[in-house]
Amino acid sequence: MNDLERRYLRLLGAYPADYRRSRGAEIVGTYLEMAGPGRHWPSPADAADLVRGGLRQRLRAAGAADLAPGVRLAALLAMVTASALAGIWGLAELHPAPAEWGVPHVGPFVSLGVVAWAAWLLAAVATAVAPGRVARLVITLALLVTLALPLAAAALDAPRPPLYVLLPQVALGLLGLALPDRPSAATRLAPLLAAFLAVAATVVLIGSAAGAGYERAATAAVGPTAGALLLLVAALLAAGLAMGRDARGDWALVTLLTPAGLLAVPDLAAGIDPQRGVVTFAALAATTVVVTLAGPAVLLLTLLVRSRQTSTTSHQSCPTCGAQS
Repeated sequence: MNDLERRYLRLLGAYPADYRRSRGAEIVGTYLEMAGPGRHWPSPADAADLVRGGLRQRLRAAGAADLAPGVRLAALLAMVTASALAGIWGLAELHPAPAEWGVPHVGPFVSLGVVAWAAWLLAAVATAVAPGRVARLVITLALLVTLALPLAAAALDAPRPPLYVLLPQVALGLLGLALPDRPSAATRLAPLLAAFLAVAATVVLIGSAAGAGYERAATAAVGPTAGALLLLVAALLAAGLAMGRDARGDWALVTLLTPAGLLAVPDLAAGIDPQRGVVTFAALAATTVVVTLAGPAVLLLTLLVRSRQTSTTSHQSCPTCGAQS
């Protein structure tokens, strides 16, 4: 056994043990045949392909073969929501409070947040015109800009959006990175269309200048409302797909629990001590931590339940003829 074969075998550890025993030699043999002469290490593409294949087999063995397609569906809903929010907050940034109020602002804008919302709208455009690698690069840029805002605001002594506005955008953007490389035309255009519709709805319903500040009454409900709509749409899709025995919607709904919860953090935190009437930073921080941990915990619990159900079913029936054991 040479070094290259040994390293391919290590990568094969991504696959379940049963699959490695039955197909491992064949898989490694195929990669060795395709490898060029004199190679001592698997190429990055081969390594990524093996790991992806192993994860797919592990999900299939756990009864979660629809998880990856479900995450891609969640990615679409997340990018639609992120783009809509970028449109709403970008519009609000164009209308700072009147000078006599004495509220700090950044030139003609409410805060430095205008840079982040512009980046997210650019990501929506990139998704429409250059899906795949280019779109992911622009989404990554928008994520980095959003994450850098608190530091930039502190360094420049300038106002910025609250963290309970920025953190959900980061969570939505991270999911958006899972968009498929070759989406349909509807998938490509959905985020950009959502941004346009959100801006139009904001102008019609609350007025273009009603969002002067992120804590004002006209804009305070934007996050919780977006989170509720996100979960509602995901639940409706899950119900519709379940009628065709398609579990993608279920996985999308579970995956979206964290970003939807983060969008509702101010309302959830207000419920900790409703008598005080003021939401403290400690309440916001505690609620954020709980919501951030709760979503992955529910996903992990769902995976464990599905894995146990699949294991029970496989022990009860013959995999060849279906006869009960």
